[in-house]
Amino acid sequence: MICIVLAAGYATRLYPLTENFPKALLDVNGRTILDRLMDDIYSIDAISHYVVVSNHKYAEHFYNWADGAAFPVTVLDNGTTTNEGRLGAVKDLWFAVERLEQAGDLLVMAGDNLLDFSLCGFVKYAQEKGTSCVMRYYEEDVKKGRKSAVLSVDCNDLITDMCEKPENPASHWLAPPFYYLVREDAERIPQAVADGCGIDAPGSFVAWLSKRSDVHAMLMPGRRVDIGDLLG
Repeated sequence: MICIVLAAGYATRLYPLTENFPKALLDVNGRTILDRLMDDIYSIDAISHYVVVSNHKYAEHFYNWADGAAFPVTVLDNGTTTNEGRLGAVKDLWFAVERLEQAGDLLVMAGDNLLDFSLCGFVKYAQEKGTSCVMRYYEEDVKKGRKSAVLSVDCNDLITDMCEKPENPASHWLAPPFYYLVREDAERIPQAVADGCGIDAPGSFVAWLSKRSDVHAMLMPGRRVDIGDLLG
């Protein structure tokens, strides 16, 4: 299994802090956000390769970080240099998938979140289900649902409806940007884009996918913090 960290955004909400520096490498209590994520990911035996997708503007920072990492990390530069010219998270994922030589499932995540639990349980859950999977958590505030992926599930955790940033959220279940994609589903990204799937948020692809393939949603066992919201 390959882990792909999406870190090619420009974090404009945090300017000037991130105007010339990637959000994923910001220091939080003495350690970068990315290091905190990778510490947990590296403990998952099923993962054999690690990939970070960057834009061209910040790529050198990630190359320097990877040179000092305790394990091999591939940094992919998507070639963009401005927020206006960004590919979007879905196309960044497509960009990475096209360049991966290893076949296998993918653990995909945004590089700007912190968790107070391990993703080991999520990977185990997805492997037991044998399908692509997301996590879900209950959010009382409807306004937050308008800025996130909102989903509904049946009694077996199967997603019955999912929408990215809906104006009128259909439920209080939100999906954070952590995804387990079986390889055959990841290979459908070009079809999703051709169908008009939103490209800025990776949840748009999963919402598209859930209408065509079984996708399960595990109850998130802890809390996550979006660093943009914390510092912005």
